[in-house]
Amino acid sequence: MRCPFCSEPDTKVIDSRLANDGDSVRRRRECVTCGERFTTFETAELVMPRIVKRDGTRVPFDEEKLRSGIMRALEKRPVKMEAIEQSINHIKHNLRATGDREVNSRQLGEWVMDELRELDEVAYVRFASVYRSFQDVNAFREEIERMQSEPSAAVRKNQLPLLDTTRDNKPKR
Repeated sequence: MRCPFCSEPDTKVIDSRLANDGDSVRRRRECVTCGERFTTFETAELVMPRIVKRDGTRVPFDEEKLRSGIMRALEKRPVKMEAIEQSINHIKHNLRATGDREVNSRQLGEWVMDELRELDEVAYVRFASVYRSFQDVNAFREEIERMQSEPSAAVRKNQLPLLDTTRDNKPKR
């Protein structure tokens, strides 16, 4: 690794430890020439599947677009950034876990709605209203009534799934 201070290509690792819940390695380095110390992070580079949009076009997965949509739904809501980042990481994990090269945008949208519902029900309704193209107040009312009739997030976490799932969380057919 090249030194960011003097551009010397020879640096040595002083300390290594896991970071981000074991998803990356944090390394403390020292330049053998100038003696300056700096930190690097090493993560696995995984190819994310392409997203197939409703009109059939295929686009690369864009984490920033995902983050901005979630942040827009959560605007002025009391949700911690750590919880938001955890939800984004969970969605990215779901994308990689499919093992597919392409994922339908509808599936991605459903994962986002699931995460938003766990984070904040108001944000969930905001996102759902745009995602599902609510046309009038009745659509909002129906969605809220459906939410109220289903168990809360805390209850759902403690329930066993109704369907058998394989190791990649896809229902068996």
